[in-house]
Amino acid sequence: MTEEIILIVLTTFVTGFLAFKSKFPPLVGFLIAGFVLHAFGVESNDIIKWLADTGVTLLLFTIGLKLDIKMLIGKHIWLSALIHNLGTTLYFFLALWGLQVMGIDLLASLGYVELLLVAFALSFSSTVFAIKTLQEKGVMNAIYGALSIGVLVMQDIFAVVFMTISTGKVPEIWAVLLFGLPLLRPLFYKVMDTVEHGEMLVIFGIFMCFVMGSGLFAEAGLKPDLGALVIGVLLSGHPKASELSKSLFNIKELLLVCFFLDIGLSTSLTTSAFIFAFVLVLLLPLKGWLYFRIFDLFNFRVRTSVFSALTLMNYSEFGLIVGGLGYKFGWISGELLVSIAVAVSLSFIIASPINNWSNEVYQFLARIKKENSRLNKMDQMLNTGKSKILILGMGRIGTGIYDEINKVYEGTVLGVDVKEGAVESQLEEGRNAIQGDAVDWDFWHRIKNINQFEMILFAMPHHHSNDLAVRQLKQLNFKGKTAAIVEYSDQIDQLKAEGVDAVYNVYREAGKGFAQHVIEHFSDNTISFAYKATN
Repeated sequence: MTEEIILIVLTTFVTGFLAFKSKFPPLVGFLIAGFVLHAFGVESNDIIKWLADTGVTLLLFTIGLKLDIKMLIGKHIWLSALIHNLGTTLYFFLALWGLQVMGIDLLASLGYVELLLVAFALSFSSTVFAIKTLQEKGVMNAIYGALSIGVLVMQDIFAVVFMTISTGKVPEIWAVLLFGLPLLRPLFYKVMDTVEHGEMLVIFGIFMCFVMGSGLFAEAGLKPDLGALVIGVLLSGHPKASELSKSLFNIKELLLVCFFLDIGLSTSLTTSAFIFAFVLVLLLPLKGWLYFRIFDLFNFRVRTSVFSALTLMNYSEFGLIVGGLGYKFGWISGELLVSIAVAVSLSFIIASPINNWSNEVYQFLARIKKENSRLNKMDQMLNTGKSKILILGMGRIGTGIYDEINKVYEGTVLGVDVKEGAVESQLEEGRNAIQGDAVDWDFWHRIKNINQFEMILFAMPHHHSNDLAVRQLKQLNFKGKTAAIVEYSDQIDQLKAEGVDAVYNVYREAGKGFAQHVIEHFSDNTISFAYKATN
């Protein structure tokens, strides 16, 4: 057992590292590790499956912590998800029926109902893959990121309805009491205040996720993952929600390695299964195109529609659940289930580089697709007024920068943040701020005159976001000064090479700022006295 664990960890690290150095997301390497290990006789086990399930549950909880519930009730979210699921299910049903008529052996024994089941399974997009992709890009709160997450959440709700109907498992009568959970929000908030920070905050998050969330919903006969998501949403309005999400980040990331590893370890490849999986992958572009067309109908910009479609253009782990259910009841063969598993894996592997090339895909489509004349409210031109200094990212650091600079250059500073709620809070506190996504190429084109600004400061929480925004600004021939914050020293040279005039390590500068504050706060006599007293 010890030797097997060493082999699994070694293989996973090597393939993940090679994927990372090859500019692929590490999850691609973890998938490949599963296939490689399975080829050498290593099988998945109950521990790996449990860790994988736990990782997915924790992922949905952390999504909930960042989710604005108002976003889900927008027609562009729930109607987009509904239209796409119905349209894509029909598309895959017709495609599978056509392949069956052509004599594909794996489909020969399936009736119309079974074909419809497989088509429905293929209509879903992967929540885990999409969220991982958005997180690695640092665009969870970008317009297209929020749109993608909203659609995925609605798909999760559709999945709950399907699982309830298909299994014949009716929720417990007392499940209706779960609608009263929002009434407990003040209590949850009070406890969250009491635990303060550190390990107690982490334990509180684990308790809320797995006991009040997934555990309670499982007992009620509902999908456990949905419970974790709901509890996360209930806590999302608390000031510590972001801190809790960051505290759970590394735990979640480690557990999700098991999720991708388990897919590969659970799959026994055969030639016919692999060939059919490849055929399923060839059907993906039309699934992505349908996403694009639906978002376009809701008057989103071409870029928003393209990026959202590419994020969602994959098969879902939910397809494996539906496939497993069909296999259990004898509706589909084991070999077809393997094909679906391989198709899910291949869709992740192929979607990764496509998402890395999303800017190139957008620029190609932008040349042949005219922009909507009536843009969605979220995508309209930005009003920057007569501001001279632009701060990108209005989190705690960006807000601090704004306040200090505004003391000297009052009335000339403008803050930008991707979160609507954050912008509303800034406006309520008297700061000048607008909503915008600085990693969005069109963000810069929604500003009438970029050179109205004499200085632009990059204070977004993710280095990737700052780096991408810097490179986009460079192409616009911006003539003013630029400055950026980083977390690690190796990022300083990278941004300076991109043309940033001044780069500051946020931790080092925090130390300098604290020292300066101490010196300013205490008189020279006090400091001299303290020095003499200790010598």
